Amino acid sequence: MTNSSISGLYEIVIGITAAEKSNLINYWEKFGYTVNLSGNLDAETAKKLYGVDSNLHSLRLQNQVTDRSLIRIMIWDKFVNEGLGLNPLKVVGSRWGTSLSLDVFNVANHAEDAQAIGLPIYYVPPQRNLINRPENFQPFYQANPCVYEMVLIQPLTRQVIFQRYDYYRPNSGIVNLDSHFKSSEFVHVGLIVDCEHKSLDFYDRVLGLVRVVNNIESGYNMASRNILEVKKENLDERMFNYYFIAPGYDLKEKNQIHSGNLEVLRLEGNLENKQSYSRPGCLGTSLYTLKVTNIDLYHQKVSNSEATEVTEIIVNEFEEKSFSFVSPDGYFWTLLQS
Repeated sequence: MTNSSISGLYEIVIGITAAEKSNLINYWEKFGYTVNLSGNLDAETAKKLYGVDSNLHSLRLQNQVTDRSLIRIMIWDKFVNEGLGLNPLKVVGSRWGTSLSLDVFNVANHAEDAQAIGLPIYYVPPQRNLINRPENFQPFYQANPCVYEMVLIQPLTRQVIFQRYDYYRPNSGIVNLDSHFKSSEFVHVGLIVDCEHKSLDFYDRVLGLVRVVNNIESGYNMASRNILEVKKENLDERMFNYYFIAPGYDLKEKNQIHSGNLEVLRLEGNLENKQSYSRPGCLGTSLYTLKVTNIDLYHQKVSNSEATEVTEIIVNEFEEKSFSFVSPDGYFWTLLQS
């Protein structure tokens, strides 16, 4: 993190029951993550910070990167609901982590075989997305930058996995070469919203993230529309892209493009709202956290904003000062003192 007051993504949080702990840890080990911290919270404190009346045991997992794009597993004694489950990405409340793999087709092979034997899984196979291809492109004589990206959704995990071709970003997707799927930390996380455009001003105006893509209609990008199953011919399903990064980086410098960013996709149309299945206490992907250098100042800023359900500053299960709130687009967030 730079000298700025807010980080990019710190953690993706996954809610589970105790019976699912071993399997989920083993699963993330295949993607290069290992447990490096644990902590507990009693039900009274969990209610104050997360709105969940349940004892809590949490684990923090990391990949090659230690200051961003981590995983927190929240093990609830009494969970609230089953979470997003196998819902596709295209629902309000949908959260997912996007990571780099050096072999996305190996992941796709596993997904296909898992589905064939009846395991609960939903996936979209790899789709090719061109990256700034020049006009009059000449194969074999010019660089051909592109990605293949796929969706992998299971009851407790929601992932977009991609592989780069013909371009490189050294600090955005640092692959753990010892992992089975040759996978990285989360390059970015995603949200689906159907709110008004101005509701997203909260992320830069109040939180201080830097908006580098703003309200760009994504009709030209067929790979992304296929991933989200947004039909180009359906005029009620227009899709707009927003992208936020931590302050302090120059995106013109390749080495300063870091992971841990936030992508918000605003869809117009009649989308199902699942935000009550996408907050602490729910099973599966249910929360994102960010770190701030002055949590008292941030608590004041958020309390004076359009955010709702703002909690007091409370010491969390890892002995970190924290508070939670719901942003104007309806998503639950937690900020931590760095």
